[in-house]
Amino acid sequence: MSDNGAIVEMTKVSKAFGSTQALDEVSLGVPAGRIIGLLGANGAGKSTLLRTIIGLYLPDSGRVVTFGCVARDLGPRELARIGYVHQEGELLNWMTVGQLIRYVSVYYPDWNRGLEERYVADFEVNTSARVGSLSPGERQKVAILIAIGFEPELLILDEPASALDPIARARFLDLLLELIQTQDRTIIISSHILSDVEKVIDHVVIMDRGRIVCDRNFDELREQYHRIRLTALHGPLPAQLPFVGVLHCQRNDAEALLTVQNQSIQSIEDQARSIDCQADIHPLPLEDIYRLVVGEK
Repeated sequence: MSDNGAIVEMTKVSKAFGSTQALDEVSLGVPAGRIIGLLGANGAGKSTLLRTIIGLYLPDSGRVVTFGCVARDLGPRELARIGYVHQEGELLNWMTVGQLIRYVSVYYPDWNRGLEERYVADFEVNTSARVGSLSPGERQKVAILIAIGFEPELLILDEPASALDPIARARFLDLLLELIQTQDRTIIISSHILSDVEKVIDHVVIMDRGRIVCDRNFDELREQYHRIRLTALHGPLPAQLPFVGVLHCQRNDAEALLTVQNQSIQSIEDQARSIDCQADIHPLPLEDIYRLVVGEK
């Protein structure tokens, strides 16, 4: 993904921790107004990439530019445009939740008090509770509020919903869809809960062992793969099926379940008719697409 109006530009960025190569010549452009799903196994380099974007980690080589500023030189003006939720959720434990919210809000003249109040009500945030006494899920709710309350232009979410219960996760996804309605707001979300992520993202970046192996528009990526349930209408299925780009096939004499790549729906339907079969065609869930992409690489 690259764009002349990118708010983040990474060019051949490498970062190692001892003998571990966390980023290996990563190049990525992030244009405004996208919801990007950053996917990968543990240790793939996702958190390192996100922290490099905001200057928490400095690359060993390559260049990172965020909001037109080299990431290592990001100052208050640029950082005030970035909201960041990381999976550890480090907060000031000795404050109450309400005190922490007020403490953070005074740094942002544009803090949205209405959004804060609605979030506190919707997510049942106990503002009188001591931060240090909160469960992991409650801490995550507070961390998210602090990151979105000033309505940042770039919102970076590193496993933001991992500790939330299913109801809170659903509300969180609705919140993301609401936030992205603001023109040019960009969200990068890293998560292992792919069934949630696919409901909100419009672009996919997949990492594997420090490299980006997929950088695609989500709709285009979904159109690349199909699952077909093939049913013989008269007699058994032929021994040889006419489909090309078959990645996986389970079959008996009457039915077959296939996963195919780079085949149009029209082509699949035509091939099914040629052997007197009915084809039920479905897109693959993101989790299956992820496995295929990483497996191919």
